[in-house]
Amino acid sequence: MKKLRGLLRIIFGRTTFLVLFLLIQFGVLMAGFNWLREYMIYVYGGSSLLSAVVLIYIISNDENSSIKLSWVVPILIIPVFGTLFYLFLKLQPGVKLINRRIQYLAKEVEPFLIQDPEVMEDYKSISSSEGNLARYMNRYGKFPVYKNTSVEYFPLGDDMYPKMLEELKKAEKFIFMEYFIVERGLMWNSILEVLEQKAKEGVEVRFMYDGMCSLALLPYSYPKTLRARGIKCKMFSPVKPALSSYQNNRDHRKICVIDGHTGFTGGVNLADEYINKKERFGHWKDTAVMLKGDAVASFTMMFLQLWGVTEMEKEDYGRFLVPKDYRLPEGADSTGFVMPYADSPLDGENVGEQVYLDILGHAKRYVHIMTPYLILDDVTLTALKYAAKRGVETIIIMPHIPDKLYAYLLARTYYEELLRAGVKIYEYTPGFIHAKMFISDDEKAVVGTINLDYRSLYLHFECAAYLYKNTTVLTVEEDFQATLGMCQPVTVEECRRYSPLKRFAGKALRLFAPLM
Repeated sequence: MKKLRGLLRIIFGRTTFLVLFLLIQFGVLMAGFNWLREYMIYVYGGSSLLSAVVLIYIISNDENSSIKLSWVVPILIIPVFGTLFYLFLKLQPGVKLINRRIQYLAKEVEPFLIQDPEVMEDYKSISSSEGNLARYMNRYGKFPVYKNTSVEYFPLGDDMYPKMLEELKKAEKFIFMEYFIVERGLMWNSILEVLEQKAKEGVEVRFMYDGMCSLALLPYSYPKTLRARGIKCKMFSPVKPALSSYQNNRDHRKICVIDGHTGFTGGVNLADEYINKKERFGHWKDTAVMLKGDAVASFTMMFLQLWGVTEMEKEDYGRFLVPKDYRLPEGADSTGFVMPYADSPLDGENVGEQVYLDILGHAKRYVHIMTPYLILDDVTLTALKYAAKRGVETIIIMPHIPDKLYAYLLARTYYEELLRAGVKIYEYTPGFIHAKMFISDDEKAVVGTINLDYRSLYLHFECAAYLYKNTTVLTVEEDFQATLGMCQPVTVEECRRYSPLKRFAGKALRLFAPLM
């Protein structure tokens, strides 16, 4: 009976109807294509001309070459349908309107993200080349570099979870939370209990999660449930039964801000596998950081910018800044610099990728990387190989037990090429790596939400914290070395022994890599 109820839930569930409606729309497009084929004699010339114009536009467009290729191939193979489908997705006004709204909000928060000139001078005095990165982030990302910020690193979600609960219980004015995945269980239920209690105490609680959760993890009406408990809640980009390129731009960020002075980010979502209370793919290795002090202002403004996309009332941003009388906890280490930053898929500036490329380009001794996915464009692939070829120890830790088979097969297609260039690749044998980290030369580290794949670098809203000359960098590197001790190396010989069928499947998937 229980299995029958589960089957009926799947058959009549919202996800099934969503997929059905999407298939119907795709079918209508195919029917239109077949109709055009019947009149191909009359429309052949026009369609060929249109395809040529579209191809010229794609090739000359300021976009990643791999993404261009993913459109050029179908347009050349099935010109009419490929061209119409491209135009259908690219000419939707919704994406342009949302981007316009986000850009407007970016202008609104800009006065609250002004670079302190003294901090910048200190930053540049240590390293002129690092000053170049900061200037780029100031100009194109609008994110300042901060001092007066302490950083605590968590090598597992298991470690972050109790600390987050502790800090949430201390909230006096407001709590902002923004997450990609939320699933009911021990972790989320205990956090929700605190949020509900804080709302009763008069603390302003805002909670936002990505609309993909509504497909399988949460009811579509879940925001109403939380609002009834005093929590301001919304889904970012609810999934709707309509073919739209905007629905590909998910909110992959993980942000928690408390009273303007304490913030969390990293790879940890709000579900039990992230704290190893539920086993899905062996041991779940994830990481996070807690910031206290001036740098939290950037995370506050990141949250308010996306929150405001669907809000009509003007926000009083100033009341959410770090309190002027706030002092770091006694004994807190605030050495070095911290630069929180976000990346938007709609602004044409690939901030997340540029930070990674900057680290690879300036590394002198080593670059150590943890990532769950390895789906690379030519630029990042070349940067990784070049770092190794010029003598920089370049190590990537990947999962041994993947969560997505297609992503793992695709990642393995890059292994042999990277290994031949001198990049070292290890797999985490206890289970799944979900951490997204770069560490270099005992000087700099990035901990955040940005994977080494197209979706993170080009399609999702993301965020991270960049640490420079901060003592926490050494803690992050110590964890990397400890994790390396639980990994097995991948060799060129092992790559060549890998199943020919799986190797072929991975190479075939490379055609669709920009969509993964």
